[in-house]
Amino acid sequence: MPVHLSPFDIMARLVAFPTVSRDSNLPLVDWVAGYLAGHGIQAHRHYDKNGEKAALFAHVGPEVAGGVVLSGHTDVVPVDGQPWASDPFTVVERDGKYYGRGCCDMKGFDALAIWALVEAHRRGVARPLQLALSYDEEVGCIGAPPMIAAMQGVVPRAGLAIIGEPTTMQTVTGHKGGLGFDVHVQGYEVHSSLMHRGVNAIMAAAPLIDWANRMNAENRAAPSSDLAAMFEPPWTTLHVGQISGGTAHNITAKDCRFGMDFRVVPGEEPEAWGARFIEQVRVAETAMQAVRPETRIETRRKFTVPGLRPETDGAAEALIRQITGDNAGHVVSYGTEAGQFQEAGYSAAICGPGDIAQAHQPDEYITVAQFEAGHGFMRALLDRLAAG
Repeated sequence: MPVHLSPFDIMARLVAFPTVSRDSNLPLVDWVAGYLAGHGIQAHRHYDKNGEKAALFAHVGPEVAGGVVLSGHTDVVPVDGQPWASDPFTVVERDGKYYGRGCCDMKGFDALAIWALVEAHRRGVARPLQLALSYDEEVGCIGAPPMIAAMQGVVPRAGLAIIGEPTTMQTVTGHKGGLGFDVHVQGYEVHSSLMHRGVNAIMAAAPLIDWANRMNAENRAAPSSDLAAMFEPPWTTLHVGQISGGTAHNITAKDCRFGMDFRVVPGEEPEAWGARFIEQVRVAETAMQAVRPETRIETRRKFTVPGLRPETDGAAEALIRQITGDNAGHVVSYGTEAGQFQEAGYSAAICGPGDIAQAHQPDEYITVAQFEAGHGFMRALLDRLAAG
C-alpha cells in the first residue's frame, strides 16, 4: 500500500532538500516524482540546458483540457550569514509557527499542492488538476517559461493557473514586471596620480547608477495611472543592490561589476526601460573609449519577467474568490511566475499561505494557522473539481 503523507510531512521532506538556486534541485525532483509514482501518478521532468536542474509537472483526472494548475517553485534563497535559531533545513514548530527555509516561500504551498494532486487522484475528479514545480524562480523566474512550453502537448492544456506565492490567502491579481542586467565595466589600470591616462571602471559606472537615481526621482514625481496607483510604490523603480571592483586605492579600477534591476508598473514596457538603459551604457562606453579605445561595457540580460495584469472576468480570480471569499483587490510589487503563465495564455492569479514579509528572512516561518488555511483551500478546491 502506498504511504499517504500529510501536508506537513511533505513540507518537512521538501525543506530537507537544500535547493538553493545556485545548487541542483534534482534530489527534490526525484523524491517528488517517486512519491507521485507510488500513488500511480506519472510525473514529467524538463531539464535545464546543463541537466543540473529540472522542472516537474503532472496531471490527474480526465484527459481533457480546462483543468487547474497549481504552480510553485522548488528553489530557495541562501541562508549564508543569516542568524538562524535552528537548522534552516529542518522544519521546527515553535509558538504556532513552522520554521525552515522555504516554509513560507514556497515549499509550504508546494507540499499542499502535492498532497492535493495525490488526493485528487485517489478520490477521482471530474475536472483535471495539474502540478507544476519550476526551478530558478528566485534568480529571475528563469525556469517557468521552458516548463510551460514543455507542458504543451504532454498534458492537456489547463484553463487556469493558481500560483501559490505567499499572499496570506488573499487573491492577488496583479504584479509589476521585471527586467535585470549584469553589468561589467572594463576600464584601464594606471597609477591614480596619472588617472587621466587611464579609465577608472568604478567611476565610469557611477553615472549609470546616478542615472538610476535620477529616473527614480522622476518616476516618483510623475503622476501615476489608475492601475499603477494600486501598487506600492506606484511607479517604476530602478535598483542597484550589489557592486564590486577595483584592485587598490591608488590604482584606477580595471573592473567594476554591478546589477541593474527594474520593477515596472503595468502600462510601461520593461523592454522600453531596458532600451533606455542600454542607451546610457553606450554613452558611458563612448566616453571611456575616447580615453582608452580598448575599454568597454558588457551587459548580460539576467531575466525578463512580464507583469501580471488584472483580468476581466478572470477564471483564476473567480475560482480563488469562490473558495476564499476574498473580494478585495490586491496587487503586489514583487514578480512571480503568474505573469509568465498569463503570457502563455492561461488565466492566472496568485494565492498562497504565508506572509511575503517572512520570505528570505533568517528564521523564515509560516504560521500553523496559515498552513491550515492553505490545507482548507485545497480541500475546497478538490470538492469543486469533483463536482466538475
